Amino acid sequence: MSKPTPSSAQSARRQMRSAARLYAVQALFQMEAASQPAEAVREEFENHRFGAVYEGDTMAEGDVDLFRALTLEAVNHQARIDQLTDKALVDRWPLGRIDPTLRALFRAAGAEIITQDTPIKVAINEFVDVAKAFFPEGKEAKFVNAVLDHMARAARPEAFGA
Repeated sequence: MSKPTPSSAQSARRQMRSAARLYAVQALFQMEAASQPAEAVREEFENHRFGAVYEGDTMAEGDVDLFRALTLEAVNHQARIDQLTDKALVDRWPLGRIDPTLRALFRAAGAEIITQDTPIKVAINEFVDVAKAFFPEGKEAKFVNAVLDHMARAARPEAFGA
């Protein structure tokens, strides 16, 4: 028996949520790299990136609610998220030494893990895909998977049957 295929509406919603995660990582990176306030960056993304057309290329629409939640909660819970991330990293690689894109990714993913009701495996898989988008040739995706698994087990042990 074959699995039913998701409706086009479900598929579009899934794509918008995936795009929101990617945009959240980019926004968190921009906030840190350019020392820009969260609200200004969120507004820029919502008004000038979601669905925008640049040089004939259309940027993906994103789930605005998820984007806002991830960026807001990443900022509001940054200390806790960074602590979870630090514990998942080996001592020789504190969060401050991690690539800034990965740091932004861990913060966005951490926000989803600790504040959203997204199933853990879905959140981890989605952010591993984001890592692949930023680092298509590297080993970062496996690294991200391992770190996020560790973070999720520490933050939501009940999701793992513990």
